[in-house]
Amino acid sequence: MRISTKGRYATRLMLDLAVHYECGYIPLKAVSQRQNISDKYLEQIITQLSRAGLVRSARGAQGGYQLTKPPEEYTVGDILRTTEGSLAPVSCLETGSGVCEMERTCVTLEVWQQIEEAVNQVVDHITLADLVKRYHEKAGADYVI
Repeated sequence: MRISTKGRYATRLMLDLAVHYECGYIPLKAVSQRQNISDKYLEQIITQLSRAGLVRSARGAQGGYQLTKPPEEYTVGDILRTTEGSLAPVSCLETGSGVCEMERTCVTLEVWQQIEEAVNQVVDHITLADLVKRYHEKAGADYVI
């Protein structure tokens, strides 16, 4: 499994919004500058996150984007599944893929299931609040998200 640029940037975008959660709506241009990511690419990503209900927007001088819930209510898995789709390492584990004709005799299926469980265990137990805490810990070392 490989996380695409879209998944990585979406996680950074959401983390940026979480770090600035108390500031209200954040202009996408500010996120773009802090993250050194093209604002055009962020627009594509934020549209996907907005459609999924992870962020909301406001127009006008004080407009921008903000999280729809507190940072502790988002997991990295929520963000990655929104932008990447399934995190299953092989297609036969994806929801709706149907039953594989070799399922009963496929020994490697167990390996793929264990990999999927391990990935889900990690991404579903790390919240944006956890990442914000880590950001603040690193901020003393001039860390910039």
